[in-house]
Amino acid sequence: MSATVAMHMSDGLINAPTSLIFGGVAVVGMAVAMVGARRDLDDRTAPMAGLVAAFVFATQMLNFPILPGVSGHLLGGALAAILAGPYVGALCVGIVLVVQALVFADGGLTALGANITNMAVIGTAAGYLIAVALRPLATRGRAGLGTVAFVAAFVNTVVASLGFVLQFAIGGDAAFSLAGVTGTMVGLHALIGIGEGIITALTVTAVAAARPDLVHLLRGTARPLEVRSAA
Repeated sequence: MSATVAMHMSDGLINAPTSLIFGGVAVVGMAVAMVGARRDLDDRTAPMAGLVAAFVFATQMLNFPILPGVSGHLLGGALAAILAGPYVGALCVGIVLVVQALVFADGGLTALGANITNMAVIGTAAGYLIAVALRPLATRGRAGLGTVAFVAAFVNTVVASLGFVLQFAIGGDAAFSLAGVTGTMVGLHALIGIGEGIITALTVTAVAAARPDLVHLLRGTARPLEVRSAA
């Protein structure tokens, strides 16, 4: 069971047809992200996208303890989407996952599509939708923005784990109880989501304090600069 408690799925955890299906989902998701990213990126935002990708890559390599024998790491979808937008954010996370799989063997190659679907597509979309829904709170000051970032990152992590559950239900080992896998994945990733939320909140508020104009979530709001001066 411990082998299944990891967001980076390994080879053989789901069967080949399921891997192919979600590989196709990942390709479509990344294609959509590339089209959207072309609209969002310019000379001012491109450096931020590069920094976000580098930060997500670095933080995904660092694990933090959750329970004895269990550790987690930042998924980064909500963080990337809040700072760089949903399309650029999904693309950043997807690129990080490809590099990790090819260079560091972190996550299986046959499961790469499933991992991209969970973390870059589903997780990023869920986190950004929550952030947008709570955007009025984010403009009220640093505390509001931090709260929104925390909630978005927490939801991002839990929803991404549900993507794993769906894939395992379709093509996983029938010897494992689906209810047990669901409870373990959601429970552990709820704990991981707390750490993810704290890191995301601290990072987003730090960027907003220095350059609120570079925070994608705050674009188009009536009072984006209040975040800088609010306590």
